[in-house]
Amino acid sequence: MTAHDLVGYDELDAAIVRLKLGSDASELHGSLCGFLAGGGALGRQSLLAALELEGEGTTPSTQDRVLLDRLASQTRGELADPELGFEPLLPADDRPLSERAEALVEWCRGFLGGFGLAGAGAHAQLSDEAQEILRDLTTIAGSAFDFGDESEDEDALIEVHEFVRMGAMLLFTECQGARRQAGDTLH
Repeated sequence: MTAHDLVGYDELDAAIVRLKLGSDASELHGSLCGFLAGGGALGRQSLLAALELEGEGTTPSTQDRVLLDRLASQTRGELADPELGFEPLLPADDRPLSERAEALVEWCRGFLGGFGLAGAGAHAQLSDEAQEILRDLTTIAGSAFDFGDESEDEDALIEVHEFVRMGAMLLFTECQGARRQAGDTLH
């Protein structure tokens, strides 16, 4: 995928408004990431069906279906990227700090919901580190930010963002490994 083909925050948010999904781009992306990280697979079902969002809004146009399929492919590729290129889909850095912080909270909420939708198969065998990451994501998802010093707040958001980014990739890698082991049977 070229940079031109990548689904951006504003493009996804516009599709969500058209589809009347009642979430934002960060929450939907978080849900998709959590679903994939938790071992979920889309198979032939649509992204909206997998995330149990079908029927909440309008039927997706061909253009919106293509966009959601691109998002799913992009996200899976980024989570599996050996160069650790995954990034949560959030508003641009030039947007207000409060908007970006709230989007990160929404992303974490979505991630936890999607992770739960993926099923409990691999989840029971998560390492202590992975379980701690899930607990920390739960804490972030329940957070409300109190802003004071702009530069300190910006630094704190960068740290939380990096933790979330790396945590999502670790959970994806661990659950994918558990799925592969579960598929390896002796004959």
